[in-house]
Amino acid sequence: MTTRAAGQLPRVLAVPALLGLVLLVAPLVALVARVRWDTVWADITAPETLEALWLSVRTALLATAICLILGVPLAVLIARSARSVAAVLRALVTIPLVLPPMVGGVALLFRFGQSGPVGQWLARQGVEIPFTTTAVVLAQVFVALPFLVLALEGSLRSTGTDYELAAAGLGAGRWRILWRVTLPLAAPGLVAGTVLCFARAVGEFGATALFAGNAPGITRTMPLAIYTAFNGSGLAQGPAVALSLLLLVTAVAVLLLVRAWRPGAVR
Repeated sequence: MTTRAAGQLPRVLAVPALLGLVLLVAPLVALVARVRWDTVWADITAPETLEALWLSVRTALLATAICLILGVPLAVLIARSARSVAAVLRALVTIPLVLPPMVGGVALLFRFGQSGPVGQWLARQGVEIPFTTTAVVLAQVFVALPFLVLALEGSLRSTGTDYELAAAGLGAGRWRILWRVTLPLAAPGLVAGTVLCFARAVGEFGATALFAGNAPGITRTMPLAIYTAFNGSGLAQGPAVALSLLLLVTAVAVLLLVRAWRPGAVR
């Protein structure tokens, strides 16, 4: 009879493991405990709350669409490149994941602000990006794109190229192979990456704060509204806690959806 692998581990490891779990879960429990359930619906539907919520949703949807347009070709390129080239491209894509969000905001400001050549050229065309809703979308794309690219690229690599070669041998063109073979086989990674991308865009704070600012109705997304409320201005703390709960529920829903689409997931 085979002994379970977990049974070979020292039992004392359960103590720090449980402490780590408590450290992760306890703050979330405290957040849920602070929700005023008798007024939560009124808090979520308050005008200033809906304003921040609607801005977050529409900018995150637009950012996710841009990530799909740019990220799918980039993921295919990485997955089908030589190993050395793929390693370099993957490292470049990963940088925004490990970069502090504030640094990302500064980098975007230097690139698209009037102190940079691109920003100066746009200003001459009468286009201002920093501290606008466009800046919110760009910040969300910057931090969310790696989630889509890495998830899809991993799925593409796992499927291999055998089916693509078989389709090519049967006379299928490159575009037909992409739409009828490559992407359908990588659908779990594509869906998971898209969901993670949207969730990351909705929760973006640091880069948005520096690059887009915190103007109500223009750049104040849900994370910025929560931050503003707990700093004594903007939303009251009741709606801010309700928004925090909404973001928490969104995160849990994202995890469940990604789990459902993961290859080999239990249905």
